[in-house]
Amino acid sequence: MGASRPGRGLAAMMLTGGLLATAASSGGAGDAARPRGPRAPAVKSERWVNSKPLSALDLQGKVVLVEFWTFGCINCVRTIPAMRKLHAALPDRDVAIVSVHTPEFDHERSPENVEQAVARLGVRYPVAIDNDYRVWRAFKNRYWPALYVVDRRGVIRHTHIGELHEGTPAWDRVLELIEELRKEST
Repeated sequence: MGASRPGRGLAAMMLTGGLLATAASSGGAGDAARPRGPRAPAVKSERWVNSKPLSALDLQGKVVLVEFWTFGCINCVRTIPAMRKLHAALPDRDVAIVSVHTPEFDHERSPENVEQAVARLGVRYPVAIDNDYRVWRAFKNRYWPALYVVDRRGVIRHTHIGELHEGTPAWDRVLELIEELRKEST
């Protein structure tokens, strides 16, 4: 795992206009049984690889996996095969992977270097370039790699810190949770 950058407090994580704000629970009847947790902040970036800029509307009603990484981090690079496998296996209509490339070193800030790394590593899912650490701080993230599993209502339901590999208990837990969340209503 890479070193952490200082994050903000809970207020930053609870930003209005979160990742799936339009799909969030309204607090009406039946919500008492729904799991609670921090709302997922928006993933906003001026530059994307493999995608147009994504909005809350693009992700509405989907289970979203938000992955923080940087191409110079060996733990991140070792996690990419698992992320590629998830991307290939999960139906786009129900699940979205949103990768957030947050640099640790100066050479990782170059969008061209990020694009080359994405191509070299075979990343096919959307990658937001987070050179200003806006998304990193909004999620109160501190590690590379980190994976946040967000339910259809925009609630962070699970966080995995460190490498993720197919066939491990952590992998099984992520898959089981995704399947559970796909069955939940919005």
